[in-house]
Amino acid sequence: MVTCAMPLFRIATYNVNSIRSRLHIVIPWLERNRPVVLCMQETKVSDDLFPADEFRKIGYHVVFRGGKKGNGVAVAAPETPREVKFGIDDGKEPCEDRLITGIFGGVPVINAYAPQGFKMQAPQFQFKLEWYGRFREILSRRFSPKGRLVVCGDLNVAPEPIDVHNPKRLLGHVDFNPEVWKEFEELKKWGLLDVFRKHHAGEAGRYTFFDYRIPGTVERNIGWRVDHILATRTLAVRSVRCDIDMEPRLAEKASDHTILFADFNIT
Repeated sequence: MVTCAMPLFRIATYNVNSIRSRLHIVIPWLERNRPVVLCMQETKVSDDLFPADEFRKIGYHVVFRGGKKGNGVAVAAPETPREVKFGIDDGKEPCEDRLITGIFGGVPVINAYAPQGFKMQAPQFQFKLEWYGRFREILSRRFSPKGRLVVCGDLNVAPEPIDVHNPKRLLGHVDFNPEVWKEFEELKKWGLLDVFRKHHAGEAGRYTFFDYRIPGTVERNIGWRVDHILATRTLAVRSVRCDIDMEPRLAEKASDHTILFADFNIT
């Protein structure tokens, strides 16, 4: 449990890797921690089958968008969100199951699930790079870097060598290469700060993703930091904590990701 003394604004992000398979983790975590916002990615469920009633039972509203593909995004909050939009409205593929924007708990929040990219030579990787550019266009059109904004989610990028367990061997992976680093830096240049690095500058070995396919990844700390909470300077300076809660990754039938959270003093 990661206790939070009121009146701090807590926002958390979690790639659930199937919300219906992870309810036994998500619902108790919400009840214990009571964040103002929980952003979820890779929900893997169509809207008609999303388990919204389970969230309502514990006093959370939830907005979501998913389909039959393995994407899907959702945001849970105790207050009814305002100005909710799904996807990228630029006339191209809307990617509604990858992006939710809105005002949650009085704070503008974007929940993003960036494409993974498959492999660097594949069309999916070019789609990933283009998606980042389209995402930045949304920021420029809808928000101001001088205002309040939190961007969080599984952004499928480990931006520094200290964000992966073996940078030499992993260099060239779709989540760890100069092209995707550039896109992530351009995203931050718009006016966003990496809240985790504000509180853990230069700290290696802190990860949010541990691959199922490698035995003992958690015990051996073989991971990646690909889940992020970014904020405009107005909010970042008010962050008092940002950390990784490993308890969800150690649970039975866990996701391959765990929960990243940040606390802000916005009163």
